[in-house]
Amino acid sequence: MKRILSILLATAMLLSLAACGSSGESDETEASSGADYAGQTLYGKVTAISGSSVTVQLGSVSEMELSADGMGGDMQMPDGEGGGNMEMPDGESGEAPEMPDGESGDAPEMPDGESGDAPEMSDGESGDAPEMPDGEGGSMEMPDGEGGAASMMSFTASEDSATFHLEEAQVLTSDGSEGSVSDIAVGDYLMLVVGDDNTVTSATLLSGVMEGSADGMGDMQTPGSEGGGFNGDSATVTQGTAATTLDADSDYEGETYTSTGDDENALRVDGATVTLTGITVDKSAGSSSDVESGDFYGMNAALLGTNGAQVTISGATITSSAQNGNGVFSYGTGTVVTISDSTITTTADNSGGIQTTGGGTTNAYNLTVETSGSSAAAIRSDRGGGTVNVDGGTYTTNGYNSPAVYSTATITVANALLTATNSEALVIEGQNSITLVDCDVSGNMSDTQGSSSSINVHNVMIYQSMSGDADVGTSSFSMTGGSLTAQNGDMFYITNTSAVVTLSDVTIINEDADGKLMVIAGNNASNGWGTAGANGAQVTLTADAQVLEGDITVDTISTLDMTLTNGSSFTGTVNIVENAEGGAAVENNAVITIDEGCTWTLTGDCTITSLTNNGTINFNGYTITLADGTVLS
Repeated sequence: MKRILSILLATAMLLSLAACGSSGESDETEASSGADYAGQTLYGKVTAISGSSVTVQLGSVSEMELSADGMGGDMQMPDGEGGGNMEMPDGESGEAPEMPDGESGDAPEMPDGESGDAPEMSDGESGDAPEMPDGEGGSMEMPDGEGGAASMMSFTASEDSATFHLEEAQVLTSDGSEGSVSDIAVGDYLMLVVGDDNTVTSATLLSGVMEGSADGMGDMQTPGSEGGGFNGDSATVTQGTAATTLDADSDYEGETYTSTGDDENALRVDGATVTLTGITVDKSAGSSSDVESGDFYGMNAALLGTNGAQVTISGATITSSAQNGNGVFSYGTGTVVTISDSTITTTADNSGGIQTTGGGTTNAYNLTVETSGSSAAAIRSDRGGGTVNVDGGTYTTNGYNSPAVYSTATITVANALLTATNSEALVIEGQNSITLVDCDVSGNMSDTQGSSSSINVHNVMIYQSMSGDADVGTSSFSMTGGSLTAQNGDMFYITNTSAVVTLSDVTIINEDADGKLMVIAGNNASNGWGTAGANGAQVTLTADAQVLEGDITVDTISTLDMTLTNGSSFTGTVNIVENAEGGAAVENNAVITIDEGCTWTLTGDCTITSLTNNGTINFNGYTITLADGTVLS
């Protein structure tokens, strides 16, 4: 779902983007007034609409805290930090406002070390997102329990205005659905993504925006079109109700818990230490009014552990057929859900198997998990992340945008079968990780179905969505033993993030003859993943006692530092290719190191930056051209 709604609410990372505008008259287009907005993301308040043309007062956005009485609270900066971060009271994680779900995002902010013309941050440094308090980027701690302080967006107008033609732009409403210019009203706030040809490629209505003022107060403004679908304000932790709540320490055996109510858990364990043996939990009906609250906080889940609950489950049967009805949900710092020898089945969209957010912990042993909806990863995390440990079991997804594992957390899986029948197998977002030991993993991403298939078809994706659900930083993927199979597309696709990839003794099989081993590249920003031309990836790849086969491409705004060690072999090519969006090239695009006892066998000509060879290269009649013009053969 994050990929479906990926351009919404770029402000969640606490950007304070100074909108680069022209002070031309409001009845001029940006082109006729001479202003160049190419490659920028702008924010503005709509002041006039004429046909498909929209005039906006440009400005900047930042995030502010609202205290319980709705008044603007003081911003607390972490020691030594610059930029617009806020420190919230200790307690439940109540993250910045962000739009639905778990698979995508937005905002023109680049990961650490990113090159190119990223928007300048409020601390004067280009590229890196401001760090959040205590190292927790992209989320905020909320007071204990529900309610308390909430975070809103504050818009501060500049003196600049401009008129944009939207006849060719994609318009998204605040609930993430496709819209049109007719959905935009005077007084609405827009995020405008401008392409390289100085035309608007997307216009997104922003909800939960307050007009900034000197005293930090203002009126909240929501888009004129309410539309259908889900609400978009999840600044406050909202968990709905529960058919049954266990809030006292106790043991239960053989009980049945059901729910058909809207926004309702079948079973909630709230702050108690509870053991559940042989139970049945069925969330058979009940709609969700807010997909964010379902994804972030556990509203409408079949079973929710929250507020520091210690939940031990064994021999359970858990089913959910409600949309946004995750199977087992662990929310909040201090909450630990341990589940073993159980079956979890979900059938609707946005309904993962085991879901962990807000710093919670999930331990899973020998589970059988199957999901059938879209955006329904079997092992899933979202806003605020946490820790997930899985050992044994079978995890299967059948829907689009439903990887076996979607990580905005620290996720470790051992001795498990992970299968995505209509999606990539694995996704890591931002400064998070997946560690696999002796797992058999398979993915089968569609060429046409799924919101990111038009950008790249792949089996493992590592990226930064810019949604605010994951800290900006280095992603980590480690796999030891087992197998990794791609039925369609490239094996790895890495974009708009830094990543460390370590492979050791993994059987890697790509059943797609045209699929590459790895694509490291920027993207067109149509899903909001950074700024086109400045959203490449920086990858450190270590092959340890590993057999690799296939081609690797690195575009000119990205980097690869690849090492073959401990007897590894690589059969294939490495080539530097032009960034499709014409971004400024960076140095050291492809640096290759071959340790003693390792082998590189070429299957075609290669272009790389530099080579350190202490092993063996089988050229097979092909050449390696280095950045300094040296040709090796």
